[in-house]
Amino acid sequence: MRGRDGRRLRRLLFSARRFCIFFLLMCFVITCCMLLFLGQVQRDMGLEAELPRAVIEQAAKYTFANILLLSLLCTILDEIWRRFTVGRPVRRIVRGAERIMRGDFSVRIQPIHSADSLDGFDTIIGSFNRMAQELSGIETLRTDFISNVSHELKTPLAVIQNYGTLLQQPDLPEEQRLDYARQLTEAARRLASLITNILKLNKLENQQIFPAQQTYDLGEQLCECLLGFEQAWEDKGLDIDTDLEENVRVTTDAELLSLVWNNLFSNAVKFTGAGGRISLSLRTEGADAVVRVSDTGCGIPPEVGRHIFEKFYQGDPSHAAQGNGLGLALVKRVMDIIGGEISVESVVGKGSSFTVRLRRGADAPMEKSPA
Repeated sequence: MRGRDGRRLRRLLFSARRFCIFFLLMCFVITCCMLLFLGQVQRDMGLEAELPRAVIEQAAKYTFANILLLSLLCTILDEIWRRFTVGRPVRRIVRGAERIMRGDFSVRIQPIHSADSLDGFDTIIGSFNRMAQELSGIETLRTDFISNVSHELKTPLAVIQNYGTLLQQPDLPEEQRLDYARQLTEAARRLASLITNILKLNKLENQQIFPAQQTYDLGEQLCECLLGFEQAWEDKGLDIDTDLEENVRVTTDAELLSLVWNNLFSNAVKFTGAGGRISLSLRTEGADAVVRVSDTGCGIPPEVGRHIFEKFYQGDPSHAAQGNGLGLALVKRVMDIIGGEISVESVVGKGSSFTVRLRRGADAPMEKSPA
């Protein structure tokens, strides 16, 4: 009640102030007009003597009454005009903002005018609706992120808890003890990898990582990153085909770009069956350097390919235990930051091919790139 009474008092004071403004304005305008009119009449009629005092007083009373009436009329008309042209859109915006503050991001405000007669309030309403839409999307992403992180954390934690309990058995054979310890270590590694990727993705999305530009040989970096998976591809008996054009230099952040290659190579090895093949090519096309990483793995269905770069999205549930769905989200974010492009082509049962397109570096002294 106090808030409502306070708003009424402020509205009353505001109306009184506007009445005073209109009154003073009318006094000035009408007084000037009357003086000019009387002076002109006196000159036209040849009256040299001043008008009688009674006539002047009577005219002043009528003038004052007219000023009061006109000021009141202007105040009422101004109030009506403001209620329809200012008060109505302001109330709509305030009600929408209150719903936003309560967490209802589905609110949308209808424009006041049609598309061919938009005014300033319609522009504000349009911006408000776009803000609400963005907030709704962010809230959905936040909810999904929390849900997915909770789910991804629970899996390795449950494994750690279960194997930790099994290791407490007093008469556990040595072979089983070593197997449980390996499973425990692997679950801890997956948990650490998940947390690391979450931190990296958070820094990338909040622009806390800024690209450090340097010019270096892209082919050398690709070879160094690929060799880091030598043990993994040898264990699965994979064939590795490389076709790298020489002296292809790029100017970008080598450390960020190594995240891209490591994730693409890791996925290629992970999703390619024993005896399969992984191909790596590097070519120049105009001003661009084009890298293709292909495999003969399980492939990606079209409906999955549309979401493959989203956080925590795993197109193949059978391989969910091998990753956490953050790798390609990191890749996409890195490409956005360094100004590159990434696309995927895939056929189910035949394999996938990821294409990365980067601007080549200008002629500059090369620096040794980190793997």
